[in-house]
Amino acid sequence: MSTTVEAAVKAGTETAPETRTAPESQATETQAPQTQAPESESTAVRGPAAPAVRTPAQAPVRGRGAALALGVLRVLRAVALRSAAILALLALWETAPRLGLVDATFLPPVSEVAKAWWELLGNGQLAEHSKASLARSFGGFGIAVAVAVPLGLLIGWYRPVAALLGPLLEVFRNTAALALLPVFVLLLGIGETSKVSIVVYACVWPILLNTISAVGNADPTLVKLARSMDLSTPKLFQKVILPASVPVIFTGIRLAGAVSILVLVAAEMIGAKAGLGYLINASQFNFAIPQMYAGIVTISAIGLAFNQILVAIERRLSLWRVPS
Repeated sequence: MSTTVEAAVKAGTETAPETRTAPESQATETQAPQTQAPESESTAVRGPAAPAVRTPAQAPVRGRGAALALGVLRVLRAVALRSAAILALLALWETAPRLGLVDATFLPPVSEVAKAWWELLGNGQLAEHSKASLARSFGGFGIAVAVAVPLGLLIGWYRPVAALLGPLLEVFRNTAALALLPVFVLLLGIGETSKVSIVVYACVWPILLNTISAVGNADPTLVKLARSMDLSTPKLFQKVILPASVPVIFTGIRLAGAVSILVLVAAEMIGAKAGLGYLINASQFNFAIPQMYAGIVTISAIGLAFNQILVAIERRLSLWRVPS
């Protein structure tokens, strides 16, 4: 009996730890996922950082900035390339008189010329003489364009008119305008009329001859096509002849623009009381050499600016052309 009781007690003591350890193991197994979850979260946080993603707004901004900088560099390079020869000429002009390579009395340094130019601008003489010359030059140039372009279109389009006026045009074209200056002075006097008239005469021929050549060299295929569409002569000129003739006509107009200033200066040297030609001639007689060169530089600047204006107008009228 006692033996049976002792065996039962031993069995209870052996099974009791097993029953107590089972909940503990279950509790440990149930708590394990809870303790591992923070570790996985910390690993995700502490892992390597993802590469930065560029927003769509940043790339175009940087692209525009780089393109703008590249465009500025190209413009500066083009300006430096075009102005290199002029800067070299100015440097030579400044150093040659100072080094004794030329006589500074007859060719003063460019700094003295610039000083004289500034003095003429300050006392109003440069503006007065430039205004008188520009009024004569632009007036004669405008009259020449208004006369020569329609006349050139007429002569270039109608062959009988070209055959009739061709010999007469060749005679006057080969007669220098300055050679006829005394004739203009004798017939029209020494006033403004003779000076404007000599400018008109000198400017007519480049415009007239280039206009005749432009009309005569129009594409015959386009002309035939326009005629097949029953276009009238005014419409034919508007749609075909004039657009095709603009580049050649403007070549003559640009030549006439340069001629208008050169011929006027020569005319003002002979008989005038105002104008850039008069300023140059009077400075030479008074031995004011820096002022004389200041007048020459002003004429060159006006001619350059006038040519650039004509080039801009030509581009505006030739937008239909395919750039080469």
